Amino acid sequence: MGVDRRAIWESDRPMVAEFIERHWQSRVIMSHGRVFYPHECDGFIEWRDGGIVGLLTYFLDDGEMELLTLNSTLEGKGIGSALMLMAIDDGRRRQVKKIWLTTTNDNLRAIGFYQRLGFRMVAVNVGVVDEARKVKPEIPETGYRGIPIHDEIVLELNIKPALH
Repeated sequence: MGVDRRAIWESDRPMVAEFIERHWQSRVIMSHGRVFYPHECDGFIEWRDGGIVGLLTYFLDDGEMELLTLNSTLEGKGIGSALMLMAIDDGRRRQVKKIWLTTTNDNLRAIGFYQRLGFRMVAVNVGVVDEARKVKPEIPETGYRGIPIHDEIVLELNIKPALH
């Protein structure tokens, strides 16, 4: 069983685009009212036996890293954690001040996951998902355990510089 965990290469982008579309119902994602095309962004990937089993994408802006997507198709195997640790290490190397992300109010599992990695909730953007649905109508009305999806939760991790 061959495992390859690394940065995304240009040659990966077509398969990354397909993976994003399969897991996000579109090649477009919305964050803070902005449109992103994560398959065109930097990130990390895990391949097993010729297929993508984990993907993390991010966008760098003004000394900050915004995580756009994180997916693992094999739950409980540490893939998401490993990709997150690679992103945090990459953020340190790039000397970003913080890594941040948004998730929807129903995504309780992800909120717990990020908090275990040291992220803190710093804001709730009330009604942002309702607005995003006008641009991306495929965003579902309800999510985990039937929770109505309306709001974005913002989580962030302040980055300490790497020791030399």
